[in-house]
Amino acid sequence: MSDISSKALIELALDLAQNLSSKDRFDRLLDTVRKTIACDAVALLAVRGEQLTPLTLQGLSRDTLGRRFYLSEHPRFQQICASSMPVRFPANCELPDPYDGLLIDREGDLPVHACMGLPLYFDQSLIGVLTLDSFTPEVFDDIPNRTLEVISAMAAASLNTGLTLDLLEQQAHHSQQVLEELNQAAWHHNSDEIVGESPVMKRLKQEIALVAPSDFTILIQGETGVGKELVARSLHLQSSRYKAPIVHVNCAALPDNLIESELFGHVKGAFTGADKNRAGKFSIADGGTIFLDEIGELPLAAQSKLLRVLQNQEVQALGQDKIQKVDVRVIAATNRDLAKEVEQGRFRADLYHRLSVYPVLVPPLRERVGDVQLLAGFFVELVKRKLGIPQIKLQSDLVAYLNAYDWPGNVRELEHLISRAALKARAHQSGKVIVRISVADCGELKSADIVESSSYQSTAPTSIAAGFNLRQATDAFQKSLVAASLEKHQGSWSAAAKELGVDRANLSRLAKRLGLSVDKVVKR
Repeated sequence: MSDISSKALIELALDLAQNLSSKDRFDRLLDTVRKTIACDAVALLAVRGEQLTPLTLQGLSRDTLGRRFYLSEHPRFQQICASSMPVRFPANCELPDPYDGLLIDREGDLPVHACMGLPLYFDQSLIGVLTLDSFTPEVFDDIPNRTLEVISAMAAASLNTGLTLDLLEQQAHHSQQVLEELNQAAWHHNSDEIVGESPVMKRLKQEIALVAPSDFTILIQGETGVGKELVARSLHLQSSRYKAPIVHVNCAALPDNLIESELFGHVKGAFTGADKNRAGKFSIADGGTIFLDEIGELPLAAQSKLLRVLQNQEVQALGQDKIQKVDVRVIAATNRDLAKEVEQGRFRADLYHRLSVYPVLVPPLRERVGDVQLLAGFFVELVKRKLGIPQIKLQSDLVAYLNAYDWPGNVRELEHLISRAALKARAHQSGKVIVRISVADCGELKSADIVESSSYQSTAPTSIAAGFNLRQATDAFQKSLVAASLEKHQGSWSAAAKELGVDRANLSRLAKRLGLSVDKVVKR
């Protein structure tokens, strides 16, 4: 082992003893690997059920972090996970590469290259995989097995430490055994995963982890399409009730004359058409969680009956004198401002205060800086399996296009857009192994945050300023265009909006987000 390799591994060993965040720990692990082994791409993935989840990576497109790789679909990953030793794939290996089309600066299919995977075991259990790729064929063939064994052992220790710390932070009020079972249950269903690394989403995840173990009634608030139901499921899965059911009730879909029956049940003969006893949603959810979605749509008459359940945990079926005690955790959600609804007499004040013991606000997608690309990668993997496409790649210009949009329909709009775009891309790229989604496949996104770049080719920056990421550079470019137009038209929003080809109200919102005002522009 070379002096450089030995020094790098010693640094990694010291990192294991330091109080580092999981992200820093994993990033340093990859830095060490690249110092020890020359490679063009390296990724650390965690084993979660039958899928591999990327935790950190270098040399691969950022949307890879949002992808989930199912073992049944990727034979190379299958071989690595089935092995107890590092797996070197021959340069002429015909097995499909899961990273095909995902390496940075590679627009075409992967050329002949070197590929290696290290299974990471801790306490005889497979917890992750470390993958290395190089454009130099056979570059990994001469690496001593002892070097790879040391790297595997230290990587497994680093991964285990990071995962364990995360687990303890998320579920401090439960035993370690319950935490491990909960973690496995949550990750077995990719639809229950909250994807996002933006500061606002990190705060939301911390808030969920804080309140989930309690039995507090929770009111989830947020715009349509932000993922309120996903937050409700996450709260349930991270609670002590996770083995019991979570019962979903869409209050907006309940007919007025059947609300009481749906929520509390009825006995035979209670009303015309009641030909048998029926349990209500609260009875079905006994011991678990009930999720009252669109609670703001519930009529006032039904609100008073719901209040009794929240106060006394008692339900009474229609046509029955007997009162049933239930043990149900209530989570409600709404896209309305219930405080204003109370002021205007459309929602009971006492019920509002009972529901909002712990309010949780889910941020809109436009505030989740950097998450659009991760979510796009996540949805690409979902639609890839639905459509039977071997691999889907997001073109670089599409990423910038998506980041510049303000997403009034939030995460749901992005998911639907990716599904439509993948379908269109497959149609005109029939037979290709890698289907590429471009801006043209997405159609026109009508938003204030989209400014037609074709009209401003001469002013487009040729490079990104130091310290700027793509989103910041896009914002700076838009800010300069809007400011120039406002100055040209002496602060006239209507004239500027007409010149830029956007709606006046949307232009005003965009300027506000960018920190622009007419006074500053006109006086400068």
